[in-house]
Amino acid sequence: MTGSRTSQTFLPPVMEARRWIAGKPFPKDKPLINVSQAAPIEPPPKALREKIAETALSVPEAHIYGPVLGLPELRSELAQQWCQNYGGQITLEQVGITSGCNQAFAAAISSLTNQGDEIILPTPWYFNHKMWLDMQGVSAVPLPSGAGLLPDIAMAESLISEKTRAIVLVTPNNPAGVEYPASLVMDFYLLAKKHGIALIIDETYRDFDSRSAAPHELFKQSDWPQTLIQLYSFSKAYRLTGHRVGAIVTSEGRLQDIEKFLDTVTICPNQLGQHAALWGMQNLGKWLAGERDEILSRRAAIASNMPILERAGWKLLGLGAYFAYLKHPFDLPSDQLAQELVDEAHVLALPGTMFHPEGSIDGARQLRLAFANVDGEQIKELFNRLAAYHPKS
Repeated sequence: MTGSRTSQTFLPPVMEARRWIAGKPFPKDKPLINVSQAAPIEPPPKALREKIAETALSVPEAHIYGPVLGLPELRSELAQQWCQNYGGQITLEQVGITSGCNQAFAAAISSLTNQGDEIILPTPWYFNHKMWLDMQGVSAVPLPSGAGLLPDIAMAESLISEKTRAIVLVTPNNPAGVEYPASLVMDFYLLAKKHGIALIIDETYRDFDSRSAAPHELFKQSDWPQTLIQLYSFSKAYRLTGHRVGAIVTSEGRLQDIEKFLDTVTICPNQLGQHAALWGMQNLGKWLAGERDEILSRRAAIASNMPILERAGWKLLGLGAYFAYLKHPFDLPSDQLAQELVDEAHVLALPGTMFHPEGSIDGARQLRLAFANVDGEQIKELFNRLAAYHPKS
């Protein structure tokens, strides 16, 4: 008997990495530096926590089933702010709220595909995207990145087949941090439109994009709902990871199918989390700008400390949002390297093998550092440890 589709995919990478440090002591003079997970570990700001508590006490309907597609007030607020930010036309009826951005991706794929269909994923890819496709019996078609870890439009077109249902872009990218130029994003939109497939653009980290202007002009296209599916997460912006609140922006027709999926999975998004996200959007603009400034300062610290690693043979491949993506100089594969770094350097990072197809030569030479939870001084210490590391074998 063959296993289920779920059994065919790999174990959750972040959980696997946590097992590498389980039960291991780290001395006070050289504590573990954890750059494995791209999520803030600090709680939401006090004002937002107070709003959550107030809602829990004074809004009875926050404790019962809500609308499957989310609170109308939150959907409307997102539509209005996106119209301002992107300069396009978006309505409440084109916005759905989901239980995190991962569920938004799962819902989009479920609305697009049948078993045996194909989705084009640029590599290095976000591992949860690959896992969901595996579990749906949908083939992930790797699109190798080119110079600057940017996906190549001509190569993407060569991979489109009669089974292709969508191309997925993540920008700023996870795991590489790269911000895709607006012109490249538009080229992919036009390519998807030409072939009658969807363009899924995951903008989980849009709030930490270094560009002051809108990152793309897709919503300015009058027919964007026919091609574009945008995914978003409130988790990173407002530190609401435990509340699981995400969003999907697409056509009204597709949202009707997505509503079927959501109703059979969670019935409705977390009510307290939605109220928190709404209050955050309406009241925490200045605070979020400060969060962005801090992430950009840490990005600058990565860049300024890179000479330490370059002298030891490392190379910076991508940098942005929460991520630095590196090429290491050693002969051993990155999955072995990552585990050795725990014991020898007291550093927990994710290997490139987790972001590439099995057996990938590129994946074996790469390492992801997620720096959302390390400050400038810790980044300097991290780079000193990596530069001083030499494989045991």
